[in-house]
Amino acid sequence: MLLRILRLFAATNPMKNSVALRIAAVSGLLAVTLGAFGAHGLKEVLARNGTTAIWDKAVLYQFIHTVMLFILGGRTPLRLGPWFCFLIGILVFSGSLYLLALTNLLWLGAITPVGGISFIAGWLWLAVAPLAKGSAG
Repeated sequence: MLLRILRLFAATNPMKNSVALRIAAVSGLLAVTLGAFGAHGLKEVLARNGTTAIWDKAVLYQFIHTVMLFILGGRTPLRLGPWFCFLIGILVFSGSLYLLALTNLLWLGAITPVGGISFIAGWLWLAVAPLAKGSAG
């Protein structure tokens, strides 16, 4: 279902590599900023909540998948399927962990696996069709 939606989106709204690379750059900028902010500005809050490791995990996964956004964004044709899987994974997986670390609302942990599944889908997509040309994904 997600694959069909992404293919339909790709067919009707072609995204340029430059846009993909800019989004990747913003994600990298946010990863560095949030990593530094977690280590310094939020150090006491995260320690009090006991969620420093959760924050660090969010930053790590954001960094890893931001690199993939850059790699895919620099390729022609742009692989929108896995690219969007990684972007959605960053937003949902890392985003829910950032919120969990700050708020200590444990129900946010139930959302995190959805982002993890999106990461897995992106990696699986690349494993199944690593060099597909002329396709939406």
